[in-house]
Amino acid sequence: MNALFKALSHPVRRSIVDMLRKGPMASGDIAAAFDMSWPTITGHLNALKDAGLVSPERDGASIRYRLEISAVEEALAFLLAMTGARTPDTEEDPR
Repeated sequence: MNALFKALSHPVRRSIVDMLRKGPMASGDIAAAFDMSWPTITGHLNALKDAGLVSPERDGASIRYRLEISAVEEALAFLLAMTGARTPDTEEDPR
């Protein structure tokens, strides 16, 4: 969980996660959206991968990144629990 929140603490990484919400993207397309060097973007992608937020998959000569929604759901459940909000898992059965 610490790695996940650390990964999301950087605005570029949050932007990448937001981009991947629309579907998998090639690393080159992700890099093209930012005015920074390729090694810097690679570092951000590695931080997201290490946190379990994205997974890489080879697509021919390029690498596509996919958002791992389960990691996002875990973080959201944690934050909701901190606020005392009920999640679908914690709601009582109305019967």
